[in-house]
Amino acid sequence: MSLSIFDLFKVGIGPSSSHTVGPMWAAQRFLALVVSKGLFERVGRVRVSLYGSLAMTGKGHATDTAILLGLSGERPDRIDPDDVAPLLTGIRQQKTLLLAGKRKIPFDETSDLCFLFGESLPQHPNGMLFELFDTAGIRLFSRQYFSVGGGFVLCEDQISEASSKADSQPIPYPFETGLELLDRCNESGLSIAEVVLANERAMRTNDEVENNLRQIWQVMEASIERGCREQGELPGGLGLQRRAYLLRKELTDKPEATMCDPLNVMDWINLYAMAVNEENAAGGRVVTAPTNGAAGVIPAVLSYYNRFVPGANEQGIFTFLAASAAIGMLYKKNASISAAEVGCQGEVGVACSMAAAGLAAVMGGSNEQIENAAEIGMEHNLGLTCDPIGGLVQVPCIERNTMGAVKAINAARLALRGDGSHQVPLDSVIETMRQTGADMQAKYKETSEAGLAVNVVAC
Repeated sequence: MSLSIFDLFKVGIGPSSSHTVGPMWAAQRFLALVVSKGLFERVGRVRVSLYGSLAMTGKGHATDTAILLGLSGERPDRIDPDDVAPLLTGIRQQKTLLLAGKRKIPFDETSDLCFLFGESLPQHPNGMLFELFDTAGIRLFSRQYFSVGGGFVLCEDQISEASSKADSQPIPYPFETGLELLDRCNESGLSIAEVVLANERAMRTNDEVENNLRQIWQVMEASIERGCREQGELPGGLGLQRRAYLLRKELTDKPEATMCDPLNVMDWINLYAMAVNEENAAGGRVVTAPTNGAAGVIPAVLSYYNRFVPGANEQGIFTFLAASAAIGMLYKKNASISAAEVGCQGEVGVACSMAAAGLAAVMGGSNEQIENAAEIGMEHNLGLTCDPIGGLVQVPCIERNTMGAVKAINAARLALRGDGSHQVPLDSVIETMRQTGADMQAKYKETSEAGLAVNVVAC
């Protein structure tokens, strides 16, 4: 399957790529299909049923919000987060929905949006069923969708590996594994980032590639900046206070004190990651990198490069994003970036691996050192569970992004101290992650049925 950099990095709103961004896109795709079949003018009612992890943690992850917004015709990459609350209030008070922004229909969440706790569809833990009825209550059409992580959505006909691979687009340097990626680099004399960018230019113009990369970085920076400005309590009921504002104030109010601490840079890295994930938890605009739950890791490490590494420039930012995307593609193709499938090792773990590779690339690492950095980044996240308290992307998710960012920088530094040769290939650690995720009990995979979610009282 040909993946794009912009499949891994997508602009959306929080708090979850699989539970918020994916369901919004699924609703969009369903409506487009309804229109293409000539059924839109006959719509009397729409019902959406949520299964598996979408049901178990959907309330905390704003899946209900996502479905309402998506059915209203809103897109996760375009909606202003400030417009969400009034739109939802109107739907819930009037119990009507302006379908696709065009056709008013009755919509009562108690009967038209069903959280089917304890039920799963066999193809994937994040399943949705959209049903369309006419005014007489006769079902006209239905479609299953699966939010498979990072905002990716597959319909029931695409969920099999065979049909996904049928969508491949010809590119000059195809690769499915880390070994194949290194082979393509050796054959062409290109770096990992250059291979990915050459593939990208086979799908769009160079100006489009650079403009899209520039936008991704601008949204990342904006999420850091807004996260550092905002104060108060995060939504959801945990009573969790934002911390990024006070942390930045402390770092900037007494710069002479922080200069005495050799680990001061780590505080800034923590700040960047925390700011992004507090924005995500509040439903703000972030970049899936490769998911919303892990959205702070790559921006934090990229900000470290941009602010603390001499000679950092825009081309370096492009190189960082391209190299990290190459690693994300390998996880997406050969394992998973969905916590509902493999636990948080598939989100913060993958983001850490991607960020380590990106940093190694802009620090002058060889292709082998970049691959080694990615391997180290994941090897020490293996087995990481997803156990959000209260089903919210807050605890432990926000702090976990700070840990992933710092670990990514350490992984890159370790790899750059070597010559690229290492005991464990990246392909082996990716396969180990996949197997570990398959063996992990379902209660540790974004269900809030185990771990911190049951050992810490959510109140």
